[in-house]
Amino acid sequence: MRRIMVATDGSSGADRAVDVAAEIAKALSANLLIVTVADSLAFEQAQQMVRAEGSTGDVLEAMTTQMLKTAEARARDLGASQIELQVGWGDITRSLIDIARGGSVEMIVVGRRGRGQLAGLLLGSVSQKLVSLAPCAVIVVP
Repeated sequence: MRRIMVATDGSSGADRAVDVAAEIAKALSANLLIVTVADSLAFEQAQQMVRAEGSTGDVLEAMTTQMLKTAEARARDLGASQIELQVGWGDITRSLIDIARGGSVEMIVVGRRGRGQLAGLLLGSVSQKLVSLAPCAVIVVP
């Protein structure tokens, strides 16, 4: 296993997924790709945070950058050393699958529930969809 991807949305479930992915990456000396996807929920949050001197795009970029940097620091603290960061846009499941395919990812690690818990109950969670559709192994961390 040479490349592991972990998805984060800043939730406690995503933090646990980053921990597991970092431990696996460390044990296997694998590259760790940390990904976050900016979707409509993130866009709405960014719109609410916009000040007169900023734009929604600037706020959204700052939010995703902070999420990725926090996850990267967490992974490094656990011993992962070869880390890449990436932002996807749009539908979360589709973006994660596209990134996995395009990046030769051999394993995806995700939390069971993220920030969209209510939507997940109504529409099916990202983790459930990934298990069914991903082109590689998927680990769902409770």
